[in-house]
Parts: sequence; structure tokens; C-alpha cells
Amino acid sequence: MSALIITLPAAAAHAGTTYEYVLSPDGQSVTDLASAPQALLPQPGRGGEIVAMVPAQMLSWHGIDLPQGIGPGAPRLRGILQGLLEEQLLDEPEQLHFALSPDVAPGGRAMVAVCDRAWLQGHLQALEAAQRPVTRIVPELAPSDGPSLAYAVEGGDQPWLLVTGQAAAGGVMALPLTHATVGLLPHDDATPLQLVAEPGVATLAEQLLQHPVPLQQRSARTLLATQSSWDLAQFDLANSSRTRTVKRLTTLLREGWRAPAWRPARWGMGVLVAAHLLGLNAWAWKEQGSWQARRAAIDGALTQTFPHVRVVVDAPLQMAREVATLRQATGATSGRDLEAMLAAVATAAPAGWAADAIEFSAGEARLKGPPMGAPETARWISQLQPLGYAARQDGAHLVVQAEQPR
Repeated sequence: MSALIITLPAAAAHAGTTYEYVLSPDGQSVTDLASAPQALLPQPGRGGEIVAMVPAQMLSWHGIDLPQGIGPGAPRLRGILQGLLEEQLLDEPEQLHFALSPDVAPGGRAMVAVCDRAWLQGHLQALEAAQRPVTRIVPELAPSDGPSLAYAVEGGDQPWLLVTGQAAAGGVMALPLTHATVGLLPHDDATPLQLVAEPGVATLAEQLLQHPVPLQQRSARTLLATQSSWDLAQFDLANSSRTRTVKRLTTLLREGWRAPAWRPARWGMGVLVAAHLLGLNAWAWKEQGSWQARRAAIDGALTQTFPHVRVVVDAPLQMAREVATLRQATGATSGRDLEAMLAAVATAAPAGWAADAIEFSAGEARLKGPPMGAPETARWISQLQPLGYAARQDGAHLVVQAEQPR
């Protein structure tokens, strides 16, 4: 993925701020290394990201032990970090931005990166105003527990020596490149030091160390910084970073969709949607025809069985009523009669249970008898349901009703 990596200058952001940048087509190689005002910075290309790199001189690093149960995403984490670092900070905590090391375990050892909050927010806002929203913030040099590494780099007014690894106690040190600071570096076999230098300060580094120093281009170190797992966009900057990322992805998708290269895809999508709409309408028309045919068959069964029925409103209900009328006329019993209801009750009732009193009216029987426990009542109700009766307990009575035909 292409990337525009912008190095944030140490000075506060203003209208004419110049930013050094590296443009990479794939995150592995460099196509451009230059400086430009914020409004003239190049775009990373379609689908690319904009990464802000914080210089090592602008960050301080602090090791802390998190309380048990406290980790990334914990409520009031920023306040907890302020309390733990209060005695180590030179500025007021409210004026500083904190970033916790990635993949730290709750209650474990963690490194915290600290920088000036207003300075960082000012540069992020300036870049966003120039239509260069930052999606990730990385440190120029991240802490390491591995071998000691030192980088002699160019600075604004003076060269710097950046140290990480065991020589920096697991953090990062940014020191002026002088004879005094070089003398502080370990030179024993227990903590061997690997030192590389940018071409602009290689001669000075060799003079101070009294031996040749391997070279490393500034652009190569910048690309290495983007491969770090650190992301300083945390706490209040995390939300704004996600917002900028979503906004940028939305813009890229919209622009990509409108591009001429996507015209066949747009036509194909339109044809696919139209085909689905036509298919849904055809399916709905077929289902409606099938439903109307089934309804006509039910209505026909009613009118053929009972020719005197001229108007069909609800065929199943009218059929049930006509059958009940015919049953009454012939003297046959139905499920709503008392005899059929009592037979069903006798079948479902527990052994030895008999009603002491019966009230019957309009297809409903209220039975009063020896009390039954909750399990027996539930079993009795469940056994009546397959027989076509709804039952419930109403105080001391058991109420049985014939279910209405559906």
C-alpha cells in the first residue's frame, strides 16, 4: 500500500510550515524524498495512507507497572497514567499527550510515550486543513529490549544521536552528537553497540568514534519507523484518527466508483439490480397467483358442499358454522357439547380425580373438584390441547373451552 510519511517539525504549526516527507508506492521503496509546505504536499495515491512521524527529540519515554486489571481500553486510563507519571513529568499532565505501548497485558510492564499535546494537535489540524488527514502516528524510533542501537542523524541546528535497546534501558534516548555523549555509550562485550549514521553526519561520527561507521539513508529509517507496531493516536486522538480514516476511505471509494475504469462495473451492477427487481416481481406475481388459486379451491369446497351459501367471506369459519348447524339438525354431538367435553376431561385428568360441580354454558365448562398440584395441572392442560380444548385454572375451578376452528 502506498504511503506518504510526513516528519513533524519541532516548531509549532503555522501557515508557512514546511514538512519533510517520504513518498513510497509500496511501503518498501522510496519514490520521493523532499520538503514542501503543507498545502503542496503530494497525495499518497489511491488507497494510500498518510503517516505522521514524531521526531525522537519530541518524545520522552517512561516505564511503568500498570495496576492489576488495568490495560488498554480501561476506563479512566489516561487519569491512571497521569497519576503514575506525575513525579516523572516536567510539565503539567493536562498539557501532555500519552500513548501506551502496544499489546501490553493488564497489570503488566508498559512503556509510555509522552509529548506536547498542543504541538501534536496543531500539526494534525494543519495537515487536515490542507486535505492531508493523518491516519497513523508513529515514533521516529520505538523502544526495544534487544541489542543497543544508535543512529547518528542530522538535525535542525545540530546532529543528534538516537539510542535504543539495552543502552537506553528499554526506552529511547535523543542526545546531541558530541564527544561527551559518544563517551556515554557502552563499549564492552556485554552490551555491544551497533551504530549507523546518515551520510551528512557520517564524517563527524567517524571522527568521534575513531572507526568507520555504516551508512543508512534517512528515507530507509523513515520507512522502518512506519513498520513499528506503535500508534501514538490514542485517547482523544484515537477517535479523531478513526474519523479521518473513515472519511478518507469513503472519499476514496466515492472517487474510485466514479472513475472511468469502473464504468463497466457500474453498468454490470445496474443490470444485476434490474435483474433482481424483475425476478422479485415475477416471483411475487407467481406466489400471488398460487395463493389466489388455493383460496378459490377452498371457497369452491364451501359452496359445493353447502350450495345455499352465496357469499364467501371466511370460508373455514363459515364451513365450521354450517357443519355445526347440520350436526344440531341431525342430533349429532360436537366437540363443543358437554358430553364430548367431559369425555376429553376424563381422558386427560389424573387417575381417581372426579369433578364435584360442573357449570356449562356456550362451549365452556367450569369444573370444581379435588385440588391438583402444579405439575398435574400442567400435564392435564397439555393433554387436553391435542384433543381440541384450551384449558386453564381459575382459582378453584378448572376451565375448559373448545378451541375455535382456524
